[in-house]
Amino acid sequence: MVIPAHGIPTVDRRRFLALCAGAGLATAAACAPATPPARPHRDSPLRPEAEQDAPGTDDWRIRSAGPPDAVAGYTDQVSVAPGQECGLHVSTGAASFRVSAFRVGWYGGRQARLIWASSRIPGRAQPPPHLLPATRTVRADWPTALSMDTTGWPEGAYLLRLEADTGHQRHIPLIVRSAEAAGRTVLLHAPATWQAYNRWGGYSLYAGSSGAYATRSLAVSFDRPYEGNGAEKFLVYEWALVVLAERLRIPLAYTTGVDVHRDPSVLHGAHSVVCLGHDEYWTPEQRASVTRARDAGTNVAFLGANTCFRRVRLEDGERAGDRTVVCYKTSYRADPRYASDPALVTTDYRSPPAADPESSLTGVLYEGYPVDAPYVVHSADHWLYDGTGVRPGDAFAHLVGVEYDRVTPVSPAPGPLEITAHSPVVCAGRPSHSDSAYYAAPSGAGVFATGTMRWVEGLLAGTGELGRDHGMDSRTRGFVTRTTENLLRTFAQGPATGTGRPPRPNVDEVYGGAV
Repeated sequence: MVIPAHGIPTVDRRRFLALCAGAGLATAAACAPATPPARPHRDSPLRPEAEQDAPGTDDWRIRSAGPPDAVAGYTDQVSVAPGQECGLHVSTGAASFRVSAFRVGWYGGRQARLIWASSRIPGRAQPPPHLLPATRTVRADWPTALSMDTTGWPEGAYLLRLEADTGHQRHIPLIVRSAEAAGRTVLLHAPATWQAYNRWGGYSLYAGSSGAYATRSLAVSFDRPYEGNGAEKFLVYEWALVVLAERLRIPLAYTTGVDVHRDPSVLHGAHSVVCLGHDEYWTPEQRASVTRARDAGTNVAFLGANTCFRRVRLEDGERAGDRTVVCYKTSYRADPRYASDPALVTTDYRSPPAADPESSLTGVLYEGYPVDAPYVVHSADHWLYDGTGVRPGDAFAHLVGVEYDRVTPVSPAPGPLEITAHSPVVCAGRPSHSDSAYYAAPSGAGVFATGTMRWVEGLLAGTGELGRDHGMDSRTRGFVTRTTENLLRTFAQGPATGTGRPPRPNVDEVYGGAV
């Protein structure tokens, strides 16, 4: 079933597709001619700015999740361009279900807009998933329940909401990606990291069905639903930043790490790239693309911690390319690429056989977890903190956690660093520090890393939204919000050394030569 943006089935198209395959609507959709979507013009109504004054809705949240098997689903692509069709795979014991597509944004504070809704779709409980024994990869491999025509969908971050006729609901994240980013701030979403932590079907890159690390997956598939509400990683680490960025009305573009891996041209000419709250798993191609963008003058912001920590490989799934995230981690000697191509062996970037610590891009180095500590301002007069009223030593409780980064003088760095926050932490009984750091590339690009995974969560501190703020309060929310606004507005203007004060190197002052 192909359902266009206005929600009315196109009968002629359905008949054509059925004739094309002669074997059901789901199969017929695959016979449609593969026509690449046209690139939206700069003033296209599909651009994010066209949504700035559109009406929003409060009814995008999940009201009743129900049991895990009440309804669940996944898309056949992590992102689509406007106008591309997207297959949806759904399992439910209910007689029918409905799909609604909500675009995330400011929308006058309502935070989403309903872009499209389906008619009722017959429900079907799908069989248990497959487990590929060699890599302990879980794949659902469900048939296509419907194919969504995204014609008319503006670029942006979407939450698809499945609703069974029992009233139970689940989310599915989907990015409608931008074809170009010249002059824009690119929001870089992290589906590889979402999938790495996903334990749907009993396995993730961290644990097997018994909970043991030794039985974890060595590769995980996008051909399965996300556990829980269906979009937990997006909601916790990305959603609030999308809402804030759209409220600021800066020119935006949307993409994912998978898309940058495939096509580095999507970053060409971007004024800035924003990596969101938890973006741990990167392919070498993605890292090289972001590095090239920085070296061409694109500002880069790392709003989490543990960014670009794991080297991964994308491999094909059963039906499409780049549907499998491979990461052998400590079992890297078992990676089939170990003998032939060490630079593609999937382990930590800082580890052999081809060590390349992430600090050469981010300026900071991941150090550990779990921590829960105040964020302590060091360079209070940095332009990042303009308008916050902070002074040196001011602290914001619980803002550092649960993972943290620091400046490590013995690790490779891209240039002189200014530490803007220097926060004492104790991790596993060992004292250390979490650092926010800023540097300027020779191209003039500015690069900022928060050094804490809770930064994006801090945008919601004290609101009760999402039900978790780790004890952070409204004062912390005000500080994080204003600092992030300063960052996004400055970076949106082009190479930051031309608009903001250059960094004042202070690593030796802060660390006194210690490591």
